[in-house]
Amino acid sequence: MLLAVLIANSEGNILVERFNGVPAEERLHWRSFLVKLGADNLRGVKNEELLVANHKSVYIVYTVLGDVSIFVVGKDEYDELAYPPMGAWPISRNGSVAETIFVITSALKDVCGKPPTERLFLDKYGKICLCLDEIVWKGLLENTDKDRIKRLIRLKPPTEF
Repeated sequence: MLLAVLIANSEGNILVERFNGVPAEERLHWRSFLVKLGADNLRGVKNEELLVANHKSVYIVYTVLGDVSIFVVGKDEYDELAYPPMGAWPISRNGSVAETIFVITSALKDVCGKPPTERLFLDKYGKICLCLDEIVWKGLLENTDKDRIKRLIRLKPPTEF
């Protein structure tokens, strides 16, 4: 299960968060832990360079894209033991946390047209939230195909069945 997707700015302010199966009383802990993890480790990291951490039997993959930091927390079938070799991104239904963050960063670049600044991210906030909802649904990696995600976030009724 994907427990959390969190996107923060460079100062550590949370821009978007999605929790799945995390009790409300634990969410504050995860927010502060992830922001601190990013502050400690993301300085000087190149865009889309993946970092991996393990905490309380869950895996965390995080990266920087433009001015935002992206964190994905997974457990059980979403563990980093399924991480594909670099250059080979076999997208499957049951993927790793790294696959999930790859799809999210790809969708963010498509929506924003480039690695986002904080202002551009906030300007495209609605579409970004729709993308996240189409990518991760109830803790599972739902959609990975860029073209399908683009069609689903158009907010028009589907014409093909």
